[in-house]
Amino acid sequence: MRVLVCVKRVPAPGARIVLSEDARSIDTSLLSFAVSPHEECAVEEGVRIAEATDGSVTVLTLGPPEAEEQLRSALAVGAHEAVLIPTYGEDWDPISTASAIAGAIAGLETSDGGFDLILFGNESADSGGYQVGIRVAHTLGRPVVGGIKGIEVSDGEVELRRETTTGSEVYRLPLPAVVTVKEGINLPRYPTLKGRLNAKKVDLKRVTEERAGSGQTMIRLKTPAQEVSETTILESASAVVDLLEELQVVGK
Repeated sequence: MRVLVCVKRVPAPGARIVLSEDARSIDTSLLSFAVSPHEECAVEEGVRIAEATDGSVTVLTLGPPEAEEQLRSALAVGAHEAVLIPTYGEDWDPISTASAIAGAIAGLETSDGGFDLILFGNESADSGGYQVGIRVAHTLGRPVVGGIKGIEVSDGEVELRRETTTGSEVYRLPLPAVVTVKEGINLPRYPTLKGRLNAKKVDLKRVTEERAGSGQTMIRLKTPAQEVSETTILESASAVVDLLEELQVVGK
């Protein structure tokens, strides 16, 4: 079974985001980068499916040349091939991103054969648009379900489980299909030393796609207000008791 997993290079979760002076880009001078957590789980799920079906996993990203680091991280945990759609500082919104990815997938399938399953993270950790996977599926004319926390592959179809507030929903899609997965569907493995060494030897494929016009223009970026919490430092046991009584945790 051939699986394609699409990932994105994003600032490491928990990093402090600083904007440039014109507020049109992120100051990356002190940032480290990683794969979005949802997409990290998508890579793990793709590798597990490939292992169970004697298949293969291709990982793809659209991003700057530095995104090679994230592709090799995926190769180190079991992906077999990697594809980079290079960008050079342009503003890629969800519409243009999805168009480029869909074009690259169509080209890869023409030359190398079709993908049975295409996995995305439910949303990226930076922009959180929830759009790219859905748009790619629509462009390719394939069924898609999002927010998935369970995948079972059988002959010619995939069974998907989505958690809800009252239980879970189950979907069955014919293959080929597109699925967006959520963090928690699995526990991603850590790369081994052997995996890291092997990942360095893999030749990355580079695919050039033109940025399609979307009608959207980025004006400026805004960072959310930081939440500040107060911390009370207690210097004696009696102060602890007084606080617990005030909170009505213990009685007087």
